[in-house]
Amino acid sequence: MTGRTIRVDTLARVEGEGSLYIKMSGDRVSDVRLKIYEPPRFFEAFLRGRHYSEAPDITSRICGICPIAYQMSAIHAIERALDIHVEPAIRLLRRLFYCGEWVESHALHVFMLHAPDFLGYPDVIAMAADHRELVEKALRLKKIGNGIVSLIGGREIHPISATVGGFYKVPSKCDLEKLTADLEWALQASLEAVEWTSKLDFPKFEQDYEFVALRHPDEYPLNEGRLVSNRGLNIDVAEYEDHFTELHVKHSNALHSIVRGRGSYLVGPLARFNLNFDRLPPAAQESAKGVQLTPPVLNPFRGIVVRAVELVFACAEALRILREYELPSAPICDIPTRAGIGQAITEAPRGILYHRYAFDDRGLILSAKIVPPTSQNQKRIEDDLREYASHLVGWPQQEATWKCEQAIRNYDPCISCATHFLTLTPNKER
Repeated sequence: MTGRTIRVDTLARVEGEGSLYIKMSGDRVSDVRLKIYEPPRFFEAFLRGRHYSEAPDITSRICGICPIAYQMSAIHAIERALDIHVEPAIRLLRRLFYCGEWVESHALHVFMLHAPDFLGYPDVIAMAADHRELVEKALRLKKIGNGIVSLIGGREIHPISATVGGFYKVPSKCDLEKLTADLEWALQASLEAVEWTSKLDFPKFEQDYEFVALRHPDEYPLNEGRLVSNRGLNIDVAEYEDHFTELHVKHSNALHSIVRGRGSYLVGPLARFNLNFDRLPPAAQESAKGVQLTPPVLNPFRGIVVRAVELVFACAEALRILREYELPSAPICDIPTRAGIGQAITEAPRGILYHRYAFDDRGLILSAKIVPPTSQNQKRIEDDLREYASHLVGWPQQEATWKCEQAIRNYDPCISCATHFLTLTPNKER
């Protein structure tokens, strides 16, 4: 029996360190090991002994691409512990803040990290030589998303304005209205992105996923909602640890998240889309239907189209908020002083992000738990690679390498900025 071993000693430009090992025996994959060492584990220790008011700024440093997700999850968890309810204007502003992050993150992934895979380029620089207009559109979209973050948060990277109870400073309605023209352009560009991505060549590969995402009674989820799945899960976010657990696996220092008693699950755009399609605004629903993209979407390679649909959502939602926003009565509400325990989940661009904090009557954090989206998807990525690699057993090395790289990028793991981050070295064995 012939076999092949695919070994990657280092995954470059991810948050932490990792490696990939795939062993093929005959026409089947006998072993898959994906290791990723993730920085967020250290932040849980950094937070102990700090005042809860410091948590949003500290956790935002976990990720330079989605700092708002960490800020919002921390803020909502602490506010749940203190039974704080912000006024509607602050709630709207938080959704707009999050929309900015989704726009810049999805634009980065769709056009710069993932599109080169489908078009046959090693990276976006090479792609730009033949698709200059496409790359320029991506850069403008990303800049518009960053502009929203900067206006509300004080700066583009690791913004500093969000806090427990509101914001240190809120923009005026006049300042926000200046975003309108750019967002109208971005909405049209996002609609075009749905059309463009839908015409890419997708491998025939579908899986039976347990999708997990937030679900809100009225809105496509960002900051609030119950946690649901397509297999009957419907819980308050405070029950998260009753239904999910993290396991240490021998081959990795990164923990694998599973649904208790069931195994791996998928979070992120595919999960949100499949569980909340009816909550998308009309523009996003119509754009998806126009390219025959309706639930259930079970092919992870089509996630690039779903992200484009979520770009439409984020732009349409931002424009709605600009129309409805009125200045809040105060930037920050009154904050009680007492001990508490609070949990929250928000929808980062890559999927659900869980935070739990316990703090004493002085507000000092006694314990913290953070489960990022990529950690929750790691086991599912391994499961998908095991199945997908079985179709590549007889492929030449270079083509198999390309396909494995593309498959991993379907999940948009926490990569800073790159499209060529795997080097696969197959060794024949007998």
